[in-house]
Amino acid sequence: MISTYQDTLQFLYDNLPMFQRIGAAALKNDLSNTIKLCALLDNPQTKFRSIHVAGTNGKGSTSHMLASILQSSGYKTGLYTSPHLREFTERIRVDGEEVSKDYVINFVNRVRPAIEEIKPSFFEITVAMAFDYFALCGVDAAVVEVGLGGRLDSTNIITPVLSVITNIGWDHKELLGDTLLKIASEKAGIIKPQIPVVVSERQPEIDQVFVDKSSASGSPISFATDHYRCVTADHDGGLDIYYQEKLVIKGLVLPLQGYYQRKNILGVINSVDVLRQSGWKIDSMDLQNGLRRVVQQTGLKGRWQLLGRRPLKVCDTGHNVEGITEVINQINDQTYNQLHIVLGMVKDKDVPQVLALMPDDAAYYFCQAKIPRAMDADRLAEMAKFAGKQGIVIHDVNDAIREAERRAGPDDMIFIGGSTFVVAEIDNL
Repeated sequence: MISTYQDTLQFLYDNLPMFQRIGAAALKNDLSNTIKLCALLDNPQTKFRSIHVAGTNGKGSTSHMLASILQSSGYKTGLYTSPHLREFTERIRVDGEEVSKDYVINFVNRVRPAIEEIKPSFFEITVAMAFDYFALCGVDAAVVEVGLGGRLDSTNIITPVLSVITNIGWDHKELLGDTLLKIASEKAGIIKPQIPVVVSERQPEIDQVFVDKSSASGSPISFATDHYRCVTADHDGGLDIYYQEKLVIKGLVLPLQGYYQRKNILGVINSVDVLRQSGWKIDSMDLQNGLRRVVQQTGLKGRWQLLGRRPLKVCDTGHNVEGITEVINQINDQTYNQLHIVLGMVKDKDVPQVLALMPDDAAYYFCQAKIPRAMDADRLAEMAKFAGKQGIVIHDVNDAIREAERRAGPDDMIFIGGSTFVVAEIDNL
């Protein structure tokens, strides 16, 4: 019998393969383990309504925004996301409150015989834990973020009321496929028969994948950018949202300040339309309140998060080519004397292509997160030098940040990122 929370986490980390730590070796190629686990738990995933969210970038932000809107509309709302930044309990929330540590202990003790028999992955156990908790709490709905891919992701045993796909980009090519069409096909695997699907943005080279899958499944499909557009309304970052050419939301100040949220929000609003058509009670005020209070209500962190003003200090969890491209575009729009970048990555990303996007004139501080997947900071510095970037190696994330702060003037900018796991280690995030 495990008696403490820390011992429980240590048991999970020591005994279950975890993708975030070791990479592809942790993954299973079917859903059988999750199906077995949930069957032993009396199939909790059938006891609440769910919304399933997949995509390369934006699925976490989209999931949090949808959950916040449902909360603001009076629905008791579960939220499952991954990975966590600081604490395991961040993965499982009900109305923004993290799952209790006591529940985590009790759950692991309860399913320990099944763990020893089935030998699931870390992710498979956390998915089963989330579904069990949501059923126990009696949620009205749960927003469930896909971990990786879609078709074979452990979350894909649910039959949701709505499937949402944010976008498709080059990530996890070794697992999902070496073309965008193959990656899109894996993401499209969350589309279920007769269940509506919203795709946040049109991408002409892959749109037909979703059209064909939805047609074969009899699933109504809508592309948010066919109906909505978003423009910056003022210097304070307020957003005007148009449906066709009609202004439907004016001057919305979203606490998520990343430029890429302008894409995510369209998929969120289109998703609300579909839910309303199915009888969900979500009025315009609740929609806007949910968006304005998404950080407060769901605890979302690390998305173009402001950490300080003099010097300007920002972190972001963007970690692949598309995500870094959005981040660099936003950095380029800031005003500063000198740019300082605290950078760490994981080994299985397209590091050369990401480095090619990074500005040559920044001062770099190469670091590495404390996980086995982290790229060695010295190796990252070597690759960066080959790409024309100069900097110093400081292995510890927070030591690197402190050195950047020491060298930066009040009118400089410090950016921290390159990996979710680098952001996760920031002190006082």
